[in-house]
Amino acid sequence: MSVSLAAEPLTHLGSLPITNALLNSWIAVSIIIALGAVLRVKKSRVPKGIQNAAEAVIELFLNFIDQVTQNRAKSKKFLPIVGSLFLFIVLSNLLAQIPGTGTIGLKEIEHGIPTIIPLLRPATSDLTIGFFQHANKFINLGGIWQSFRHGGIAIFTAVIEFMVGLIELVSEVAKILSLSLRLFGNIFAGEVLLTVLSSLVAFLMPLPFQFLELIVAVIQAMVFSMLTLVYLEIATTAPHGNEETPNAAAASAHS
Repeated sequence: MSVSLAAEPLTHLGSLPITNALLNSWIAVSIIIALGAVLRVKKSRVPKGIQNAAEAVIELFLNFIDQVTQNRAKSKKFLPIVGSLFLFIVLSNLLAQIPGTGTIGLKEIEHGIPTIIPLLRPATSDLTIGFFQHANKFINLGGIWQSFRHGGIAIFTAVIEFMVGLIELVSEVAKILSLSLRLFGNIFAGEVLLTVLSSLVAFLMPLPFQFLELIVAVIQAMVFSMLTLVYLEIATTAPHGNEETPNAAAASAHS
């Protein structure tokens, strides 16, 4: 069995390729939606059972986010995106531990050699970044072109914005790489290790590594969520010196 770096397409929906990693992500999202629907139906003033457990997890998330923001109001704003990312990543990683993931699939002949395309592959082991569309936010080439119509100061301003955009782009690329490659590398490496061990020794030998992968699945979800939270906090924090002091706020209130 070969191990592909890219996710393998199983079929196509029009021009959209349906890959095994995409199928895995759909399963993870479906589980989250189903869980949310159950919690909504069973919601009551006096929490019990699954609602009680869900509220305990939410409170745990809020305390976790509070350590970075030091602000409960801001933590509540960050909770939906950080919590959703954590749940999606940890579910995608844990789905990789289902027997048959990465080993059971469609048989095809490639270059005269029979290979198997796995039906399921961890969504987080597929590295996909829409780089050029995102980069246009920082390097607005269209703005530079339009500045030539106005000339003078407009061209100078467009060039300065272009240079600043390049600096910001380097910082943004570093964030993207630190998040995506960290998650992709750990999950993909674990999948390759388990696939190779399972093909060599089907029983007992892969069990310790399977247990380690369960730990890695949770840890990587926590790391990814924490880094995302830190970047959100940096992006929403006012520059130093722009914060309104309590005395200034009181003075403005009386004026």
